Amino acid sequence: MTSTAEAFRALHHGGTPLILPNAWDPVSARIVAEFGFPAIATSSGAVARVLGYDDGQLTPPAEMFTAVARIVRAVDVPVTADMEAGYGLPPKEFVERLLEAGAVGCNLEDSVDGILTDPAEQADYLAEVRATAGADLVINARVDNFVRGGELADAIERGRIYRRAGADCVYPILAPLDVLPELVSGIGGPINAHATPTGPSQADLIAAGATRISYGTSLHNHVMTNLRELLPTLT
Repeated sequence: MTSTAEAFRALHHGGTPLILPNAWDPVSARIVAEFGFPAIATSSGAVARVLGYDDGQLTPPAEMFTAVARIVRAVDVPVTADMEAGYGLPPKEFVERLLEAGAVGCNLEDSVDGILTDPAEQADYLAEVRATAGADLVINARVDNFVRGGELADAIERGRIYRRAGADCVYPILAPLDVLPELVSGIGGPINAHATPTGPSQADLIAAGATRISYGTSLHNHVMTNLRELLPTLT
């Protein structure tokens, strides 16, 4: 597990931006791997909806870990799991269950029920996850300022704190393209940016300094929109 996690970690520092189209089940994960992407990222929102729930930590943890394990078994590339805010689990239990599922990375966000978590508390949680996992998990610390009405300066400070706590990468989700260079220079280290099929584009995000790009629920939403458009033609 450590060697696989280290290989995934190295993809954040290879000079070529890491592109992660988010999957939601074994079928979508296999398709992503088939097209040569070096790793799979799950989308918690998309996985939740496939399981019959909605985003926002509403999925029972056991069901989410099981869904991640199914995706891991379906592909031969590393899998990093979007685990929302950790589902209220103690760090040690969270890490043990995630490693048992076979994931080599995790995304952990810093808001619950629409409210930003105190950054010191979040940093403590991340530090305990790091201490428990050692090198076996690549931690992507999501900063939710830009979806929760926070400010740029606070986003940068949160990113710095989370890096010091042991995060490998910082994810200021939905950060406007024009402030991304400030986040990159202010936080340091690998920065995950959010793309969608309708923009911002990978090229724009890379030009702004992103070293990891993921798509969140946008690909699942795109597929579902296409299904809705197709169904009337089948009646």
